[in-house]
Amino acid sequence: MGLPTRPFCLFSLFLAFLTGLELIPVSESASESTNMVYKGCAKQALSDPTGVYSQALSALFGTLISQSSKAMFFKTTTGSGQTTISGLFQCRGDLSNVECYNCVSKLPILIDKLCGKTIAARIQLFGCYMLYEVAGFAQISGVEMLYKTCKGKDVAGSAFEDRRDAAFSTLESSMASGNGFYTTSYESVYVLGQCEGDLGSADCGECVKSALQRAQAECGSSISGQVYLHKCFISYSYYPNGVPNRSSSSSESSSSSSGQSTRKTVAIILGGAVGVGFLVICLLFARSLTKKHDGKHI
Repeated sequence: MGLPTRPFCLFSLFLAFLTGLELIPVSESASESTNMVYKGCAKQALSDPTGVYSQALSALFGTLISQSSKAMFFKTTTGSGQTTISGLFQCRGDLSNVECYNCVSKLPILIDKLCGKTIAARIQLFGCYMLYEVAGFAQISGVEMLYKTCKGKDVAGSAFEDRRDAAFSTLESSMASGNGFYTTSYESVYVLGQCEGDLGSADCGECVKSALQRAQAECGSSISGQVYLHKCFISYSYYPNGVPNRSSSSSESSSSSSGQSTRKTVAIILGGAVGVGFLVICLLFARSLTKKHDGKHI
C-alpha cells in the first residue's frame, strides 16, 4: 500500500529549493585589491645553509596570515639573535576582514616568486602589503619614496590643479588629526591616504604631507597618481563626470555596513519563508494521511 504521492512531490520540491538555496553564493563585485603595484627585493641573498632562516620566515608568514582575518595591521618578529626576522602586513582601511585575509594570504607566495630568498622584501598589492627584514638590515627614512605612478592625460588650465590641491589639503589635515586612513573628494577629485598602523599622528601627518608634495611636484597636472613612501601612501583620481559612488571613508564604511545589514535581512526573510514553507508541507502531509486513514473506515 503506497503512501500519498502529492505531499511527497511537494516535499521534494521543498528539498530541491532548500538545497538550491544553500548552494547559491553571495554575490560580490570583482575586487582589484590583489592587483600588483610594486615589489621591493633586497639585493643581498639570504644565506641559510641550516634552514634556520627559512623556518623563522615560514613561522612569520603563518602568523601574519592568521592575523589578517581579524586585523588590518599586524607587526611581529620570529627567531632570536642574528636569526631574528621582523615583519608586518597592512590592509587598506576600507577592506573587510575577509578581503584583507584574501589579499594578505597571496603575499608570501609572491614574495618567494618575485624576490626569492633575500634578507628583506616588500610586496605591495592594491589592497595590502607585506614586508620582512632580517636583523641588521639597514633602515631607511619613513618618507623615503619607494614607488610612484602618474597616469592620464593632463587637464588643460589650472582648474583641475586647484581642485586637486583643495582635496590634498583636506586629506593632509585629516591625517594629521589622527586618522590613519582617510578618503575624501572635492569637486570630482577623489583622494586616499594611509599611514603604517603604528605610526603616531604627528609622524603620519608629516609623511602624508611629504607624499602629497611629491605628487604635486612629480605628477604635475596628471589626472591620477599614486605615491608610496616607506611609512605611508597617497593616491588621487580625477573623475570629470563625478566621483562614482564614493566620497569619504565614512560613506564607504556606511555603505559596507548597509550591505551587510541588507544581506542579513534577506537571510532572515528567506529563513522565515523556508520555515513557513516547511510547516505548510507538514500540514498538507498530515492532512493527506488523515484523509487516507478516514477513507479506510467508510
